[in-house]
Amino acid sequence: MRITNKIMQRNNLANINTNKIYQDKLSTQMSTQKKVNRPSDDPVVAIRALRLRSSVTEITQYYSKNIPDAESWLDVTEDALKNMSEIVTKMIEQCTKGSNGDLTSKDREIILEQLKALGEEVYVTGDADYAGRYVFTGYRTDTSLSFIEANNTPYVITEQLDNSAIDVLTKVDFGNIMNWNASNYTTLTDADEQAVESLEIYRFRLAYNDCDENYLPSITYKDAAGNDVTINTTMVHSYAEPSPYTQVAANPDAAIYVPETGEVLLGANKYQELMAIKDDVATVNNEGEIRVTYQKTNWEVGDLRPEHYFYCKSDPGTTEEIEYNATFLQGEVEKQAIEYDVGFNQTIRVNSTADECFQHGIGREVDDLVVALQEVIDLEEIKANIEKEMEKEGADVDKLQEQLDAVEKALTLSKDKSQKLFESGITNFQGYLDDVNLCITNCGTRSSKLELIENRMQSQKTTFETLKSENEDADITEVAIKLSSAELTYEAALMATGKVMQTTLLNFI
Repeated sequence: MRITNKIMQRNNLANINTNKIYQDKLSTQMSTQKKVNRPSDDPVVAIRALRLRSSVTEITQYYSKNIPDAESWLDVTEDALKNMSEIVTKMIEQCTKGSNGDLTSKDREIILEQLKALGEEVYVTGDADYAGRYVFTGYRTDTSLSFIEANNTPYVITEQLDNSAIDVLTKVDFGNIMNWNASNYTTLTDADEQAVESLEIYRFRLAYNDCDENYLPSITYKDAAGNDVTINTTMVHSYAEPSPYTQVAANPDAAIYVPETGEVLLGANKYQELMAIKDDVATVNNEGEIRVTYQKTNWEVGDLRPEHYFYCKSDPGTTEEIEYNATFLQGEVEKQAIEYDVGFNQTIRVNSTADECFQHGIGREVDDLVVALQEVIDLEEIKANIEKEMEKEGADVDKLQEQLDAVEKALTLSKDKSQKLFESGITNFQGYLDDVNLCITNCGTRSSKLELIENRMQSQKTTFETLKSENEDADITEVAIKLSSAELTYEAALMATGKVMQTTLLNFI
């Protein structure tokens, strides 16, 4: 075969070009410090690099963003719950003090002020937020737990209770004693000690007071056949004469709503009727449920927003109507748990919901205690004023003594009722404290679990970054040696080609 100069030239140029490409590849690796710069350089390394980079990016998202965000949310929640725990603990302390039978008027006034202050603070704690998101309101993170300012948005609310919500309350019928004052002591004609009596009242407390008068609470339950039975209420104000407690005690078929206290008082027959209902497990009618539906429009600062607790409608019957928690009526309570992705196929819940710890019953217990304590304080003041009147010259001692006897009887009954209420308050608040402590425990458990996940993510992040580096990063020392060798080879190839190409066919003739 004849080897021409053209063939030699092409072969030499091809070899030089191959060497130059290899040199350029090493030079690129040297400058970028990466093994491959395009997939075609090494498809296996490139595919592995994509997978490792994806894993590193995902772990970085977990470790640098999701986990710190979850930690912050849990920290804010735990701080609020601890504050709540301190408040309820102080309430228990006040109940312990209030259950003492030897309190002075000054002692009672101090306890009263303490309870009022604690009652105002308890739900404010529930409005804790993290980065503009309220932490106790489930998915509605843009809506506060309580009303931040007063407004007049109408809500139709349905509370779902059972007969365990009905309790027995002792009330004292004072007659007209609370209206006695220095201007009428000498003209009173109704100072009758026998008229003062202790009443046993059946009642349950609604979550709110001051509902709309044109939409009074209606009580609905299902009978054994699954048919709806409705009990309508009548409104009687707490200052009415006779009092709503006296009226309901005298009428066994009465169902009275007291707007100032949010109580529904039941006559003996209505009480027996509601206590007799029970759920038949063989049916799906849920006969044991008692539904109380009412409308409330006037909301004050600090009132808990009903959409976080009950089935309700805001602006009912208008184009702006919004329905909340419709599944509650079907017995399906949606647990609005907020979960963060903190690892590969691993999530953790970061929130506690209001119904777990910020319950309406706490405020209602405080209201009962405040009312009972205020009654005792008022009666003590009336008693002291009558005693002063008796010391005045020319006083009608006999008439004032009748009044004093009536007040002392009322005071004795009120003190006894107040003491028992404070004693039961210790137990009730302890139950609420247990709920709060359970939430704190759950929050702490999640924090501990998150810490373990964070440690594991940190270890995995280091491992994947090492693997990514080993897969992608070039060994600079090895590349430098290969590059020097390639340069020498390239220079030698140029010199050899130059000498070979100087020889032509004429040199052999």
